[in-house]
Amino acid sequence: MCIATGLSKRTLSTGIKELQSGILSKTQRTRNTGGGRKKSSKKYPGLVGALEQLVDPTAKGDPESHLRWTNKSTRHLTGVLKTQGYNISYVTTSMLLHELGYSLQVNHKAIEKSSHEDRNSQFLFINNSISGMHNYGQPTISVDTKKKEIIGNYKNNGKELRKQKTPRRVNGHDFPDPRLGKVVPYGVYDIGKNKGWVSVGISADTAQFAVNTIRTWWYKMGVLNYPKAEDLLITADCGGSNGYRVKLWKVELQKLSDELRLKIHVRHFPPGTSKWNKIEHRMFSFITQNWRGKPLVDRATIVNLIGSTKTKEGLKIRCELDPKTYPKGIKVPDAQLEKVKINKNAKKKEELINES
Repeated sequence: MCIATGLSKRTLSTGIKELQSGILSKTQRTRNTGGGRKKSSKKYPGLVGALEQLVDPTAKGDPESHLRWTNKSTRHLTGVLKTQGYNISYVTTSMLLHELGYSLQVNHKAIEKSSHEDRNSQFLFINNSISGMHNYGQPTISVDTKKKEIIGNYKNNGKELRKQKTPRRVNGHDFPDPRLGKVVPYGVYDIGKNKGWVSVGISADTAQFAVNTIRTWWYKMGVLNYPKAEDLLITADCGGSNGYRVKLWKVELQKLSDELRLKIHVRHFPPGTSKWNKIEHRMFSFITQNWRGKPLVDRATIVNLIGSTKTKEGLKIRCELDPKTYPKGIKVPDAQLEKVKINKNAKKKEELINES
């Protein structure tokens, strides 16, 4: 019984005797009314105020508190309170914080930067452009680079089904293996067909690599689905290898336009809105789910995991390794950029790269 109740033998014995003696009156209490240890907040009248002062000094009018820039753990707070004459434990500090409504909380991303006055108009413009292309049977694609992945027996976030107490053993540190290096998956998502292509690059994420991925998608998938295409609409983030300021991106798209004899329309999303790019939530998110908990031990594993990604809505992805090396830091002279045939939308300043 002592083990079940967590009480001592003496306490249990006293309690049993009281029960056997019948109903007790208030005058027969073992402890008098009001007896027992006083609460720390009663013992130290200024304790609660002192604790609040330490936790939230700015709200209490003391922006120069020496705890403002430190980790406010319960043990740290208790130590400071003891120097002020409050002899309490960190458990008491934790209970007081709970009573005051404090709890451990993570940062919450909720504050948006001020958006441009034409932001909604830009989204509407992109949506109308996609709808217009679909009405005429023209291809529309969403492109982006997935984050670089370290190759090797490293931990991959997520869980996978395994026998109990038999977790997959991986390296204790995520230091890249110089022999295996990293890979750069660049994706092309066909918005109209709900199909995707991913080129797994082994060098840098450059504009040449991005455009070559679009080229590979066209010859492997695009031309089969759109044999009579005359235009190609590309939606992309405003930064990275396909950013709107990247000169090499424009030069390479001109080469692609000449090669494929297609008019290429480019629609960039406003800054800070990359999550609305279709490829992010219609393709990349499912790739991440498919390989969760599986170490990316080699390049073949990555290609197979990406290529086997499917959804009940019909998403299918093809994936290949791009063994080419794409040098970084290529400078584009102004004279070369002037040869790119760019027609900007007068209002939205979006680009149309014409075939030669």
